Amino acid sequence: MTEPTLAHVDPEIASLIQKEEKRQLDTIRLIASENYASRAVNEAASSVLNNKYSEGYPGKRYYQGQAHIDGIESLCIERIKKLFGVEHANVQPYSGSPANLAVHYAFLRPGDSTVGLALPAGGHLTHGWKVSITGDFFSAHQYGVRESDHRIDMDQVAALAREHKPKLIWCGTTAYPRTIDFAAFAQIARDVGAVLAADIAHISGLVAGGAHPSPVGLADVITSTTHKTLRGPRGGMILTTAKHASAIDKAVFPGLQGGPHNSAIAGLAVAAHEALQPSFKAYAKQIVDNAKALADALLSRGVSLVTGGTDNHLILCDLTSKNVSGKRAAIALESAGIVCNYNSVPFDKRKPFDPSGIRIGTPATTSRGMKDVEMRLIGGWMADVIEAPDDAKVIERVRGEVLSMCAQFPAPGLTR
Repeated sequence: MTEPTLAHVDPEIASLIQKEEKRQLDTIRLIASENYASRAVNEAASSVLNNKYSEGYPGKRYYQGQAHIDGIESLCIERIKKLFGVEHANVQPYSGSPANLAVHYAFLRPGDSTVGLALPAGGHLTHGWKVSITGDFFSAHQYGVRESDHRIDMDQVAALAREHKPKLIWCGTTAYPRTIDFAAFAQIARDVGAVLAADIAHISGLVAGGAHPSPVGLADVITSTTHKTLRGPRGGMILTTAKHASAIDKAVFPGLQGGPHNSAIAGLAVAAHEALQPSFKAYAKQIVDNAKALADALLSRGVSLVTGGTDNHLILCDLTSKNVSGKRAAIALESAGIVCNYNSVPFDKRKPFDPSGIRIGTPATTSRGMKDVEMRLIGGWMADVIEAPDDAKVIERVRGEVLSMCAQFPAPGLTR
């Protein structure tokens, strides 16, 4: 007997999923942390592996029936190790935040000192920001960016390290448009005897594709999500040396998690296989080329950019000179079919829920095959809307042009 489909069992959820698919098809998605996973990745991530529970690691499980699960996780690990050139990979973290928490648990006890980039300067909550468990359970000290050029203040990093003698130093960002000097961080960590953790959640695909310097061989531990520029399923991973492998594995399981999400691990294995193909290097390079082209288009229209441009996939726009808040601009842009997120800029005088900036990125548009020409058009449309966020005619015109462009560039992994 044929089982009923989702549309028959739960038409409300089916309808909402269909509408979300259409939204992803018919909009220009510039949220820097989003992408399109391939059909193959999505097939693995939504497979019968959701039915299986697998506490433990390959060859050391607490449940029977693991022969194929062990094969999948082992294959995923070997592909990730090859892709990034690392000695050990743990692919079980449920996402990036649990991966970062596992690093804390592996090397620290409550009250120990850490150093990380402050959230308002482009860091992540889990690098010790005060509202996170990592800022509550540990003695977290935050560095920032220079007011003169909004680049990471390495002198401040070194001073904090010397003063507080942290056991753990974080480098890695969520809203920083420049390359990270992993070697400089590594030297500071060595000088004070700290473990260096590089969070490459945003740039892991760029690192894998050779479009951003790699922290491998410099950082003791590397964490990442598995989507964003890597184009995998939603999940997390931790890469490390053989020296720290046992501590990391114990921190993930049984320290923080129970059974891994086998379907996500299979999806990551597929994404790693895709990233090992020569075409992925071209994709990673195109992401950066597209970001630079989009940045240039915005600059030509008088949109101020934090640090004046970008080296990676991400652009942080400061809309203060346009006399419009980031939130107001983001809402207007979404109405025009261009989706981004409002974001604080360094030394922002506005509140975080209504900040001065917007954050944009090019992974998803690049996955659709858009290139420099399209980026320049998008930059112009964005500037049109930012300069007239309440003008219905401008928004309607841009929306029509966005729809026309989206129709020309199929979205990977979507059925229509």
